[in-house]
Amino acid sequence: MALNYQAMKQAVKTVIKAGNVPNLVGEAGIGKSTLVSEVAEELGAKLFTTVVSLVEKGDLAIPVPPLRDEAFIKTTQYGELANVQYGYSETLIQIIQQAESHPEQPIIWFLDEFNRGTVAVQSELMNLVLQRQINSLLLPRQVRIVIAENPDDSMSGFADTEYAVTPADAAIKDRTVRLVMEASLTDWLQWASTTENGQPRIHPLVQEYLQAYPESLTGPRNEDLYPTPRAWERVSKNLSELLQLEQSLQEQLMPDVFSGDLGAEVGVAFTQFVLDNGNQLTADDLLTDQGTKQFEQLAEPDRVQLLNQFVSDQFTKLPEPAVLKHLLAALQVVSPDGQYAVVQQFAKLSHQNPTVLEKFYQQAQQDSLTAEFYQLLQRIAVM
Repeated sequence: MALNYQAMKQAVKTVIKAGNVPNLVGEAGIGKSTLVSEVAEELGAKLFTTVVSLVEKGDLAIPVPPLRDEAFIKTTQYGELANVQYGYSETLIQIIQQAESHPEQPIIWFLDEFNRGTVAVQSELMNLVLQRQINSLLLPRQVRIVIAENPDDSMSGFADTEYAVTPADAAIKDRTVRLVMEASLTDWLQWASTTENGQPRIHPLVQEYLQAYPESLTGPRNEDLYPTPRAWERVSKNLSELLQLEQSLQEQLMPDVFSGDLGAEVGVAFTQFVLDNGNQLTADDLLTDQGTKQFEQLAEPDRVQLLNQFVSDQFTKLPEPAVLKHLLAALQVVSPDGQYAVVQQFAKLSHQNPTVLEKFYQQAQQDSLTAEFYQLLQRIAVM
């Protein structure tokens, strides 16, 4: 189970108002920090953020020697004792000062990347989350804590994750409300189209590309670099600068710059999209001989995306043999992995509408082109 961006915002606000601690779990770059910032703004709260992965043991509260003579205690038999006090981090000081100067304004303390901190750091933060206290310092009543974690393989639904994290203590899991966040293209595009300083937050070409290839918002993940919503935000800013260069420099730099955020597969495909100024083939174009020729010039991920869309459009009903002719031609230039992905899309649609599959099988008994296509599907399915 997972929540999209808008639903997650409402869930976080609900948990905060109930007096509990939300624990946002989601992939890196999905927008957790932005979400908490928006929640704080909507609740009228002052936001403080601590990136736990950057914190060292003792950063929040450091023992300091006595600063006044009266802090030394003299005994008759045991010598002189020093009553050691604590010095607190600048963030804690600012939180206390904010609470004293604005006692009615809510405060949100966001502990980001909580499970990427060391065991020692997490232990220091435990009392914050569980007891709202560090040593003798009590958090003001209006302070609400929100934590965020990257997934680890001990969490339900994340068995294959590979983040370098330190799993949180069981006490943290028992005292916080885990809310799993998923990327939503609809929500992200809605945010992307809003303006900042009179300009869209995300370049229109990025928005157009993701509308055409929605799976590229967070994948594919077959390289060490892969797309995330945060990566696309960086791409948008780089794109605005690259488009001010000469055409030859654009063509030279774009593949490497975009691949540095998105991975080579999507980076190269997006480069071609930009250089074509968004004038990409559509699924309907595959029904023409010219469209089939242009299809051969596309990058592999674009071919697979386009064929999946073509199958989705054409196989809601029994396709005519002419449609199969163009689909067969297109499949010949797709890699075996790409062919398998298209067959999976066909199988998904067939499962949703078994009547079409039955009629398709009957047509294959009478039409040679349909029979050829049906046999190809079977061969690819068992590769």
